[in-house]
Amino acid sequence: MIVGIGVDLVDVARFERAASRTPRLLDRLFAESEQRPGGRELPLRSLAARFAAKEALIKALGDSEGVRWHDISIVSNELRNPSFVLQNRIAEVAEERGITQLHLSMTHDAGLAIAYVVAEGAA
Repeated sequence: MIVGIGVDLVDVARFERAASRTPRLLDRLFAESEQRPGGRELPLRSLAARFAAKEALIKALGDSEGVRWHDISIVSNELRNPSFVLQNRIAEVAEERGITQLHLSMTHDAGLAIAYVVAEGAA
């Protein structure tokens, strides 16, 4: 059963400007492992998609009280399929809402990054 859905859209150029104006922004939003998975640095357009994913997750859960950006990590499997790793308050929110699985899709093209999240729970 679907418990919640969330979508977010990020203007990549605006995200890049914010990152250049505020050098520590990326460190505030993303863990080192998210910025450089497997030791390779992700381009800003990919980080913009990951930021959209974090925002979409919060929308799907319906609550961001007490959540920190580093409580949400986006990882990819060997096929480069993305998924979430949740900890601390965001993990508690997901558990409180009975969420058993999160589905994530991200993309970037034509200067935009978008993410879509479906939160699923037991029927």
